[in-house]
Amino acid sequence: MRKGRLLGLVTLLVLAAAWELVTRGGLVDSISMVPLSKILRAFFDLLTSGEFFVWLGPSLYRLFVGFLIAAIAGVVVGLVMGYFRIAYDLLEPLVEFLRPLPSPAYIPIVILFLGIDDAMKIAVIAFASFFPVLINTYSGVVNIDPTLVDVARTLGVPRRDIALRVVLPAALPYTFSGLRVSLGIALIVTVLSEMIAGNSGIGFFVLDMQRAFRNADMFAAVIMLGIVGYLLNRVFLWIERRAVGWSPQFQTNA
Repeated sequence: MRKGRLLGLVTLLVLAAAWELVTRGGLVDSISMVPLSKILRAFFDLLTSGEFFVWLGPSLYRLFVGFLIAAIAGVVVGLVMGYFRIAYDLLEPLVEFLRPLPSPAYIPIVILFLGIDDAMKIAVIAFASFFPVLINTYSGVVNIDPTLVDVARTLGVPRRDIALRVVLPAALPYTFSGLRVSLGIALIVTVLSEMIAGNSGIGFFVLDMQRAFRNADMFAAVIMLGIVGYLLNRVFLWIERRAVGWSPQFQTNA
């Protein structure tokens, strides 16, 4: 295990011990701030009983579908905006108007059109996750080495092929940076949408446990969300390294 990873583990253990001591010592209200040992007991009960997977299943489905839609749309629109000036001029005002909107502001609007089922949740996940992919793909396109495009044009490569075979691959490191940001946003919005309008998913479970004063189960679900987020990030980094391992950022860290 690398030294940096070991130090991070030590930090977690120290914080866990502090949590347990503070709650057991009566320094905080134990009704609200449950001892970590009790939370871990609830976590393993939910895990071994399979109840976690019942609640996580719908959430992961919504997350991956929404993220996939955002990834495809963001790459396409970012590539078009970066490669065609007229597309940038047409779409930039709309993008900059919609991009800063916080997710809770448009969830009620989407509910009016799509109800409270999966379609609504997938739509808001895709919408929130779309913009980081778009912005980073656009940045990658406009910042590629012009020599690459000039050489392709000199060789008579059609403009469409230049966009797909030269510009898009060169912009991939930027695109993957946007995808990584979007994946975190997708998880956040998944939980948020389930809390606002839902009767399934891990977000609904967290809120339901809070309402039922089952605080140990609530904290256990939050820990599970942290684990899911960590695993998603590690898997994404593995994919990124294999897709754009030639990028200077990976060569530097090698």
